[in-house]
Order: sequence, then structure tokens, then C-alpha cells
Amino acid sequence: MPSVVLDGDPVPRTGDLPAASLAELAGQPLGFYVHVPFCVTRCGYCDFNTYTAEELVSRDGTATASRETYADQAVAEIALADRVLAGDRPPVSTVFVGGGTPTLLAAEDLGRILAAVRERFGLAEGAEITTEANPETVTPDYLARLREAGFTRVSFGMQSARSHVLRILERGHTPGRPEQCVAWARQAGFEHVNLDLIYGTPGEGDDDWRASLAAAVAAGPDHVSAYSLIVEEGTRLAARVRRGELAEPDEDTMADRYLMADDALTAAGFTAYEVSNWARGPEARSRHNMLYWTGGHWWGVGPGAHSHVGGTRWWNVKHPAAYAARLAAGDSPGHAREVLTEEERRFERILLELRVEQGCPLELLEPAGREAARRAVGEGLLDAAAFGEGRAVLTRRGRLLADAVVRDLT
Repeated sequence: MPSVVLDGDPVPRTGDLPAASLAELAGQPLGFYVHVPFCVTRCGYCDFNTYTAEELVSRDGTATASRETYADQAVAEIALADRVLAGDRPPVSTVFVGGGTPTLLAAEDLGRILAAVRERFGLAEGAEITTEANPETVTPDYLARLREAGFTRVSFGMQSARSHVLRILERGHTPGRPEQCVAWARQAGFEHVNLDLIYGTPGEGDDDWRASLAAAVAAGPDHVSAYSLIVEEGTRLAARVRRGELAEPDEDTMADRYLMADDALTAAGFTAYEVSNWARGPEARSRHNMLYWTGGHWWGVGPGAHSHVGGTRWWNVKHPAAYAARLAAGDSPGHAREVLTEEERRFERILLELRVEQGCPLELLEPAGREAARRAVGEGLLDAAAFGEGRAVLTRRGRLLADAVVRDLT
């Protein structure tokens, strides 16, 4: 949930959507994303819309927003969604609670937010219900209560198994804690568990990255996400790089680390079903993220959360206090929105579908794009067999250059 505020058209106070967007609701899966904007501390590399307790206190010492009351606000926005999306709609197939640190909320509060979705919209059979979790904020009992509340999947932020790398990232947990959390999650009955890793941190060597991959695999998750470190402007990490205290991540090193990850995870029985995501079989894939990548609908709950329904995309006000005030007044917390043109939607389909294992149909491409795809096959960036069957599918080398391939095809 990046913290950048985007411009767009005003959102009606009622939150109402164009009729043409609502008419598409029945044709694609519907998901909910719930953003929990609270953190104990802000990690040095983080550019997400998150707030520490100290940042939510006014000059007179009163709290402008509180995690103790946040579930009430989330439930109120779910009620708004129920009214706006009235009519022919599918039951919710995925719910994803992210942050921030969702597990700073009581397990019962997360359960209450999920219950509001269930009561208002209904959950599809076998719905995937995920929460992110900071390893230092959960216990065996907490995870058991999450499972009892209906959560089916948990994603732990591991980042690295090396303490010096975690210090550079300003992560609060100790090496070994995420692996312990995976074991606790299994004991609580979670069938699906993800570990998030980051590669390319200044000071991280090849052996450090190998150790992190080995530790992640040994922990026994059925899903691993591995992302290259991005130095975001405005973060403490960016300031340290600018001052010369830390080296800028090197693109060649990043590519080598990606290949190391793919080798290690493939050898352990994982398959790359998206550029940065590996799963042990189709049932372990993140269905919520697949909804994003394949044009589904989702409603984003929370400060700064983004939503998309039928080609209309909108985003909420950023600050938790402003978010709470809008809902208390009975208004939509939406800050701005845009209605995508057919050409913009076609471009986004190519951009997103090309990243996943099945790729995108060649028919989405303009003639110049199809010719570029033919060249990409010759360069080993797109799979020749898939091209012959009418799809653009990235090869392993193509995954390293995914952004460049998208530019060529569009």
C-alpha cells in the first residue's frame, strides 16, 4: 500500500459507482483488501501508508486515530460497500488483510472485520482468507484464534535470515523467529503459509541470500514471495544511500539473486507462477493476488486503500484520522477515482497477465506488439511453444526483463 497520493476525479460522497462498472460485477470474482495502517516502528526501506502511535497524536497529546477503534471503521466501510455494490454480485472469493502490521490488532478485531464481509456479502465455498503478520507480533494462541475466526492463510514477513541484513532493513524480528511462526501456524491448522523475502539489501552477500533461501525452504511454507529491494524516495534507506553510507543495489547483482532464488525454490518443489511468487502446486497460489493480476473486482477498505470494480478505480484518503472522520459523517472515504478507457484496460491486462505463468493472449496486442512478441521469442524472452498457441508467456530470462518486454509489446 504505497503512500503516494494520486490525483483523479472526485468520489461522490455516497461512493456510488458508474452503472457500467456495476454491470460487470457478476462476471468476475470479487475480493476485499483490508489495509491496517499501524506499525510499532517504520522500517527504513518502507514507503507504505503506515503510522506509528507517535505519528497519530495531535499537538495537545490526544490520539487522532487508534487501532483500538479501527475495526469499527473498517466494518462501517464494509457496510458502505454493501450499499454501493447492491444488485447482482458474486459472493466474496478472497479477503486479504495487509498493512502496516495487521497483527497489531486483536485477533478478535480481525475476526470481526471478516465476519462483516461474511454477513454482508457471503463467502464463496472454499474462500481464501489471508492476513499478513509480523513475526514478533504473533504467538501460538494468537494464530489459533485467527484460524478459529476463519482465516485460511497467513503470510509472514521474513525478509532475511541474516541479522546484519535485518538491521539494514530495520526489521524488528530476530533470525529464526519467522521459521518458528510457520511451525506455530501449522499447529494452529493453517494449510497455506507464505514467507516474504527481500534480496539486494546493501551489505547482503551471495552466501547471505543462499542462507535465507535455505532457511525459508526448511521452514516448510507452501508459498514464497521474493522481491528485489527498491530504494524508495523519502525513506531513511534512500537518505543513507544518498549520503553514501550504503551502496545503491546493483542491477546485475539483483538479476543473479533472482536466478539463485528460482534455482533454490524450483529444486525444493516450488513453481514460479508469477514473476516474484513461487508455490508448491496450484492450490498454494495466492488467489487474492491472482484476482489482481487477472482483472477481478476488489474493494479496498482502510486509509489509502485502492479499489477496482468494472474499470473504475478509486483510492481512499490517506490519513487514519481523515478516514475515520469521513465514515463518522456517513460519507465515502474515497479521495479520488478514475474510469479507465478500453485502451487503458487493454494495456493493464497485458502488463499484469504477462507476469503470470499463463501469460496473455496475443490477440490483446496491436500488430506492432505482435511483431515485437515474435522478436522476443527469437531473443529467448517469450516461450516459442506458447507463442505458437497464441499466448505471450515469459521465459525465465524474460522474467528478469519483464518490464522491458511489456514496454516492447505495448
